[in-house]
Amino acid sequence: MRTTWLNLLLSAVLALFTGSASADETRARQILDRFEHANQWRDHVMVAAHRAGSMQARKTLYAENSIAAVEGSIALGAEIVEVDVRRSKDGQFVVMHDSWLDRTTNCKGEVVKRTLAELKTCRLVIEGTGAVTDEPVSTLREMLMATKDRILINIDNKLDVDSLAGMIAVARDLGMAEQVIVKENLWNPARITTVKAAMGAIGSGFQFMPIIADDAVRDAGFAEKVSGIFSPRAVEMINWRAGSETLTDTGGPLFSPRMRAAAIRGDWHIWANTYAIVNKPGGFLAGGRGDELAVLASLPRETYGFWAERGATIIQTDEPKAAIDWLAANGYRVPYPDEARPAAEPANTASIN
Repeated sequence: MRTTWLNLLLSAVLALFTGSASADETRARQILDRFEHANQWRDHVMVAAHRAGSMQARKTLYAENSIAAVEGSIALGAEIVEVDVRRSKDGQFVVMHDSWLDRTTNCKGEVVKRTLAELKTCRLVIEGTGAVTDEPVSTLREMLMATKDRILINIDNKLDVDSLAGMIAVARDLGMAEQVIVKENLWNPARITTVKAAMGAIGSGFQFMPIIADDAVRDAGFAEKVSGIFSPRAVEMINWRAGSETLTDTGGPLFSPRMRAAAIRGDWHIWANTYAIVNKPGGFLAGGRGDELAVLASLPRETYGFWAERGATIIQTDEPKAAIDWLAANGYRVPYPDEARPAAEPANTASIN
C-alpha cells in the first residue's frame, strides 16, 4: 500500500513538472512539435501564410513579405509564414519576391543592383491600393528576429541552392535554425544528387522540405525515394492546372491513397498550396481548388476541406484567416494550449458536389 501511494505521489509531481515545462514552451516550439511529428497530428491541418500573409477576403491589408504581415499572421494563429529571399549588390540577404523593386516598393530597378543601404531607403507598398508604408525592405536577419520563437518561417530561396548555407548560417547565429524551413524543387535523380550535396554541406539542425510537382512526377514512388534520402518532415506537392482544365475531383497523382500511405510510413506532412499566381487561372497550383473558390465563390469546403480529406496536413494560402476559421470550425484543427475550441461552423459552406 505504501509503495502504491508513493507511486501516485511521484506521478503527481511528475505531471506537475511536465505541465509547467509545457506552459513555458514558446509558441514556435509547440508548432515545431506538430511539424516534426506528423503522424501524431494527422487530425490537425497547419496553415502557412504565403508571402507572410498579406490578404483577407481578397483585400490586401499589408505589404507582402513585410514584418507587418508576419504580425498579422501570428495574431490569426497561423503556424508558418513563407517569405522570399534575394541578395543585394553587396551580398546581403533581403526579403523580396520579385527580382525588380517596382511592384512591391516605391523604388525602381533590380534588387541585385542596389546595396543594402540603398534598399533601406525603399518603402514597401500595399499592392492593389498603392499605399506606401513606413516599412523598409527587410533583411533576412530582421525577418528572422521578428519570427523567432513565435512562428515557423519557410524560406523560398530565389537564388541558387548553394545560397541556402548562408541563410541557415544567419538563423544559426540567432539560435533558431530549427524554426526555419528551407525547400528546393526535386524532379529527377540528378537534381536529388545536387540538392543532397548542398544539404550535406550545410549539416543538420534545420528543416528541409522537398517540393514535388506533378508535371514531372506522376506517382508516389518518387516521393518515397525522396523521403528515404532526406527524411523530411513535410513534402510540398504542386498540382498544376492548365487554363482550360476543369476542377480536379481526385486531387491528382500526388494526392493519391498511395501518397497518403507513403506520408504515414515516412511520418511527414503533405503540403498543399491554394494561393493564387498572377495572370494564371484561380487555383493554378491546386487543381482549380484554390483560395478564389473558397472566398469568392464561398466554397471553403471545396477548397480547404477537399485538400484536408486528401491527406494535406499543411495548407499554404493567401487567405490564412479564411482557412483557419473554416478548418477550426469543421474539426480540422486541434487547439493549442492557449486557444479556445470554436463553437460552430461558419456560414457559406455550400458544396458543389
